[in-house]
Order: sequence, then C-alpha cells, then structure tokens
Amino acid sequence: MANYNKNVFVGTGGFEAINKSHYVGAVYGMERMMGRADTPVRRLFNYASDNFAKQLPIVYVLTVVGVNKEGKQQTYGLFVGDDFAVFDVAAKLSLEVNFQMVEKPLKKVVVWLDPTEFKSTWLGNKSIYRTRMAIADGGELVVLAPALKEFGEDKEIDRLIRKYGYFGTPETLKAVEDNEELRNNLGAAAHLIHGSSEGRFSITYCPGKGAENLTREEIESVGFRWGDIDETMQKYNFQHLKEGFNILPDGEEVYYISSPALGLWAHRDRFEY
Repeated sequence: MANYNKNVFVGTGGFEAINKSHYVGAVYGMERMMGRADTPVRRLFNYASDNFAKQLPIVYVLTVVGVNKEGKQQTYGLFVGDDFAVFDVAAKLSLEVNFQMVEKPLKKVVVWLDPTEFKSTWLGNKSIYRTRMAIADGGELVVLAPALKEFGEDKEIDRLIRKYGYFGTPETLKAVEDNEELRNNLGAAAHLIHGSSEGRFSITYCPGKGAENLTREEIESVGFRWGDIDETMQKYNFQHLKEGFNILPDGEEVYYISSPALGLWAHRDRFEY
C-alpha cells in the first residue's frame, strides 16, 4: 500500500528525512509500529501536513494490493481522499490483506535467502523484520544465507555494522549518544536496532563456506549466532519443506519461509490495531 504523506515529506526531505524518520521508528520499536496507522512517525508526517501543506490541494489515491490464492497480485481496495481518514481506512484493509496471521507464536522459523538476491545482512535482515511479530518469546530464527559475504551494501555502512553490531536498542542509543559518526548516519543506527531481536528470540545466521563468505567470527562479532550451513540444511532441507508449518521426522515443528521480502508474518495477539 502506498504510504500516504510519507511519500511527500520523505521525498522532499531527502536523506535527512529518510534517516531521521527511520530512526524515530526504530527507537519506538518495529513491533509497536507494524500494522498500525497511528505511530510516532506517522504523527510527525501528519504534523507536517497540518502545518506546512494545508495550502496544497493534495489528493491521495491509495491502493491495497496483495497476493491472492492463485499466487497472483490483486487489487483489494482503492481509496481516494485528502486527509488522514483515507489512510486509516486503507491501513485497516492492508492489515488483513498483507499480513499473514499465524495460528500461534512460532517457536522456530527457517528462512531461505535466495543467493542471487541476498548477499548482505543489510538486505538479509528482512528475515528478521518481517517475521519478528510471529516469533514466540524464546523462539529461534534460522537464516539460511549461502551467499552472505558482507554486512553493509557499501563500505561505510559495512564498517559501522562491524563496529557497533546488532545489540539492541539501549546499546545502540548509547552508541549514538557517544559517537558522532552514528549521529551523522541515523539510518545505519536504525538498521542496527531493526536487526536485533532485543533478546526476545535468538537469530542464527548460516552463511556459505566459500572464501568470500562471512566467517563464524564475523557473524558472532555483531551479535548473531552462527550455524553450520551444511549441517543445518541437512536437517532443514528447504527443497523438502513446504511454505508454512512443517513437522520433521524427529517431531520438531518448524515454520518455513522461502521469500521473506514478499510477506509480513504476525500472531494477532502481538497487537491490537
């Protein structure tokens, strides 16, 4: 679904607006924001609309698009208006269309990262962002990442991730307070927060074993667990798993996701709209 006035003010605000809005959202918490229309970030954009854009005749045309039972994209709603009400109504439909609600919190989630698409944790952490609201307290996320070779998509972001790691909100806030380089790159700081489970569940990354891949030491240095990809894929052979719940021969129940970028998973008890 299109993002209402965020598209206007991030578009005109540029780099600073992108980084600061992402940081505000990260500090507030993704699990408190996803699936909700009324958030601190949204209130900032609404304030800008009310105080700086009232004179502009902006009309929003919002669509809610999802994947139907045949696996094809389908438009489920079209909403037109000039105030927050149009976004609020569209967001309620989007919650039903775009979130995959699981029956119970998931104890173990196994995610496959396509090697042609995911070569960094900057992108690969979609496996965390998009499943965290479905994972049970004390659960585990296992990320099969055969092409993982770096943390950031550019050298500076990679350096910052290596230096500060994914150690949760309090530690990242302290790092931002103490280090000008993070204060000047709040988008990176937001990413560090987004990539942490805040200690609620464990995250095990399983990179490939080539010379180009991230090593066990590198994975563990930023706060993730490391898993042997050969052993893990022998146990969780993605070619034999179906999307969603699977019962393994030893009785273990796992939830398998082959394309984390294409969905959002949640247990309804995680939030009230």
